[in-house]
Amino acid sequence: MSDQLQLIRAAVRKARPKPAVEPSAELPVARVAVDVPLAHLDRPFDYLVPEGMAEQAVSGARVRVRFAGQLVDGFILERAAESEHPGRLSPLQRVVSPEPVLAPEIAELARAVADRYAGTLADVLRLAIPPRHAAAEAEPSPEPADPPAPPEPGDWARYEAGPQYLHALAAGGAPRAVWTALPGPAVGDWPVLVALAVQATLAGGRGALVVVPDGRDVARVSAALDAAVGAGRYVALTHELGPAERYRRWLAVRRGGVRAVVGTRAAMFAPVRDLGLVVVWDDGDDLHAEPRAPYPHVREVLGLRAHLAGCAALIGGFARTAEGARLLASGWARPLAATRAEVRRAAPLVRAAGEDAELARDEAARTARLPSLAFRVAREALRHGPVLVQVPRRGYLPALACERCRALARCPRCAGPLALASSHAVAHCRWCGKPAGGWRCPECAWARFRAQVVGARRTAEELGRAFPSVPVRTSGRDGVLATVPGEPALVIATPGAEPVAAGGYAAALLLDGWALLGRPDLRAGEETLRRWLNAAALVRPASEGGTVVVLAEPSLAPVQALIRWDPAGYAERELADRSALGFPPAARMASVTGPRPAVDDLLASVELPEAAEVLGPVPLPGNREGTPQERALIRVPPARTRALCGALRAALAARSARKDPDSVRVQVDPLELV
Repeated sequence: MSDQLQLIRAAVRKARPKPAVEPSAELPVARVAVDVPLAHLDRPFDYLVPEGMAEQAVSGARVRVRFAGQLVDGFILERAAESEHPGRLSPLQRVVSPEPVLAPEIAELARAVADRYAGTLADVLRLAIPPRHAAAEAEPSPEPADPPAPPEPGDWARYEAGPQYLHALAAGGAPRAVWTALPGPAVGDWPVLVALAVQATLAGGRGALVVVPDGRDVARVSAALDAAVGAGRYVALTHELGPAERYRRWLAVRRGGVRAVVGTRAAMFAPVRDLGLVVVWDDGDDLHAEPRAPYPHVREVLGLRAHLAGCAALIGGFARTAEGARLLASGWARPLAATRAEVRRAAPLVRAAGEDAELARDEAARTARLPSLAFRVAREALRHGPVLVQVPRRGYLPALACERCRALARCPRCAGPLALASSHAVAHCRWCGKPAGGWRCPECAWARFRAQVVGARRTAEELGRAFPSVPVRTSGRDGVLATVPGEPALVIATPGAEPVAAGGYAAALLLDGWALLGRPDLRAGEETLRRWLNAAALVRPASEGGTVVVLAEPSLAPVQALIRWDPAGYAERELADRSALGFPPAARMASVTGPRPAVDDLLASVELPEAAEVLGPVPLPGNREGTPQERALIRVPPARTRALCGALRAALAARSARKDPDSVRVQVDPLELV
């Protein structure tokens, strides 16, 4: 037995509740998952159920127990007639509520997610179970509605296997598909198709769960579900809901009164009864990555749910990720796509304008930083409808440099990047917020700035001067528009904040492609193509004059994939390249982040599986005040993922048992690898 396992077992024995009451047949045992996120205590603990609590202490109920001298919360995982613990057991202190909020299938899923991400069950349950609201719990939930009628294929007929997929859902099958959605300007195009899939699942007597990136997508899918199945057969779960309303809707799902859920990331653990379908829309969006421990991703969690429940899965988007391509290559899922002829009918015309030898001859175009091609397309399109302008960065001038030597302008106090909020503002630091009114370049002593990156507000100002008679609307972090009318206007939006235009945009300009493609990130090309496709999908088809102009080097692979509208081909090439280089998803990676001594200690103590490779540690870029952070990457083949996560959990448990002062963050499959 290893020293680590001895330490863990000793710590578990030490942390067990103190003996208080002998077990007996009249006081059965409750196995409780205590809300203590220490890695060395990640296991159920047995408690006695006092006679007065026997009826209320049901599996899944919230309880209060005494643990290590303190009262803590917990959930009853199951009831048992006896305990394997040789000593005496403490009794439950209180049943907070007899409502069985933790369903057995969610407990199983939470344990699987914790193991998959080298985390603890307590951390996953905090993500899965919303806080209790007593008043909402006392209210009755609606009775389940009768199943709807099976839907007609509708626009699913535009896809080669679309009607068959719907039929399999209605018949109770479990088809799994990676769906490459057709572009289309109509409001509710892809949401209508998702709603039809949910309707087919409900018609077969099973439940459905749909997870989308943000609240605007929830609203669009909700509108489509209202038309397809009616308002009483589903609920929407988002962070915008108050705690009482969110818990009320969640209880309606847990009690079986509602069989379908649409929501954002937090809804991935929704306790849908008889789950028959899980849907992820736009799985490459970083909003699907949970920022709290153990950092699960929606696509992975719903893939686990589909496996555990034996249900259908639909992973869709206008783009396709390398992870989606790997699911297809492994045979876990089948492609769901339209023919090339159908794609050509639906897609806009895409043209590329490089770095512009000919920055437009027109003075107004030069002011707006538009190449001649983009300026002509925008001017012509504004006669027929709105024009979308996608800008990679928000703000006014979010990055500044010395006008003379081009060195990046940094804060004299903390070395953070300087930015401008408006044309009349003083430069300020984006890290500490301090103004830098007397700034001089440390390299050449020059005192004037130039724009390193131009943001959405500055772009809107410049385009307003270039097209003085056209309304300019902005959509971004300061205010996101859901829709815009179909009248001529310039709509300036950051990626992910593009509003839907009534009847579709007449054209779209995708500016500053270098800012997206030049990021030092493994997924830069894939993410850039995803953002471009999401914006271009809102433009009218080429047959109706829809045109997209992308400002990037035409020979680059993401630009060529956009021009041909070939996200599947790009994803396959990306997967092949990453397989050759040993990068995710062809390999699994775990990042270990913390102070250098703590990272070194964990790497020295962890028993890594065979074929594991350690990269680093190296200092993290952008370290600010405080203890410098470093990161090491551990790479293994996909078949060794379980062994890697188990080894990391054991090492974290040993550190937790020793009460090591410096914390270490372990993240399996981090979204960003810079």
